[in-house]
Amino acid sequence: MPKNNVILHVEDDANDVELVEMAFRKAKAGCQLVGVNDGDQAVGYLSGEGAYADRQAHPFPALVLLDLKLPLRSGFEVLEWVRSQSDARIRRLPILMLTSSNQPVDIARAYELGANSYLVKPADLGVLTDLAKAVEAYWITFNVPMGT
Repeated sequence: MPKNNVILHVEDDANDVELVEMAFRKAKAGCQLVGVNDGDQAVGYLSGEGAYADRQAHPFPALVLLDLKLPLRSGFEVLEWVRSQSDARIRRLPILMLTSSNQPVDIARAYELGANSYLVKPADLGVLTDLAKAVEAYWITFNVPMGT
């Protein structure tokens, strides 16, 4: 069975979307970034409902890069929704917060809600590229997900 290399990137800022995509390209990461730009779309994608019902076109991700400040449903609300699901595949999905907030209260809340990692977006493309390499290496290449 081929390794799942899909990363769902949940980000509403078009500039940040482009920077993350550029960083993963520069990192020559062997993963497929799929993007949605609000919390409701993230929930729809993960649940495979509505516009995201076709899993061939919208494959279930290996992990999620999740921003905090999102329209319609915040990153915290998405994270809380994920961890409350009865479907173990959704509930156990690795969630990496990728946000500009370095506020201790946000970091603490993310971990309390079940985030697997909290990453502050670096402003420098070189540092972001290094981060993309690390995320791809650990979570896509080396990590063995539950149920494999």
